[in-house]
Amino acid sequence: MHCLLFPGQGVQCRGMGGELFERHPQETAACSDLLGYSVARLCRDNPGDRLADTRYAQPAVFLVNALSWLDLRREGRSYAYFAGHGLGEYNALVAAGVLGLTDGLTLVARRARLMAGVTGGAMAAVVGLDSARVEATLHGAGLDLVHVAHRNSDRQVTVAGDRRQLALAVEALRGPGVRLLPVPAAGPFHTPLMAPAERAFTPVLRAYEFGAGHTPVMSSTTGREFAPDQAVQLLGRQLSRPVEWSRTVRALRAAGVTHFDEANGTTLTAFVAQTATRLPEERRR
Repeated sequence: MHCLLFPGQGVQCRGMGGELFERHPQETAACSDLLGYSVARLCRDNPGDRLADTRYAQPAVFLVNALSWLDLRREGRSYAYFAGHGLGEYNALVAAGVLGLTDGLTLVARRARLMAGVTGGAMAAVVGLDSARVEATLHGAGLDLVHVAHRNSDRQVTVAGDRRQLALAVEALRGPGVRLLPVPAAGPFHTPLMAPAERAFTPVLRAYEFGAGHTPVMSSTTGREFAPDQAVQLLGRQLSRPVEWSRTVRALRAAGVTHFDEANGTTLTAFVAQTATRLPEERRR
């Protein structure tokens, strides 16, 4: 059983998309018209380093993901499941027939503007510690404005929060075998500090129709199958809750998935390889 994965913000880079825009001119033009700027030029030239700006990065990643999926579909690829990491979940919903392409892009663009409006935060990846150790360290240091934002694999998590406290968290988390890497995001994404964006985004989501779809999507917020009739709650909470990627991977394996493909990169498949089928505490029993 095969699953296609879609990455989220953080994979953007100058030159991404390559010839995808030329191979899919109709979709590229429609999305560029909707946004009011050329996504192909943004990705090719990155004028003013706009790909570092959430307002531009998220729509660009969404479109490149979507065009990558169209390429795979043209090749005759079919999948039993779709899943996406944070932003990538919108691509999974489009691929599964829950959302249309332009509705998905419209929501992503609005989401990006609201997320960019929450300032004063930063993110960092922690490699070499599991989520429980990271959370215990943050709690022990009294850093209540820093939270786990992504549980990516058994040995990699991302923390996010107030910029000043995050600098203290990085120092507290240092140790033998631990690497700390900055994440190119300008806000405390997927933490409780994003509550204002969630409150503003929820009424926007209510204005859209989410179809039943033809293929199941595994939610990266809950690690369970995405229920379209709960889309407003699930996609709203996604802004202020951690991305449960390792839980999502385990759920997909439990559902029978044995092979993972990834649109637009290899970031998520690397996390899959770093995630055991069972939790560490289960393996010790």
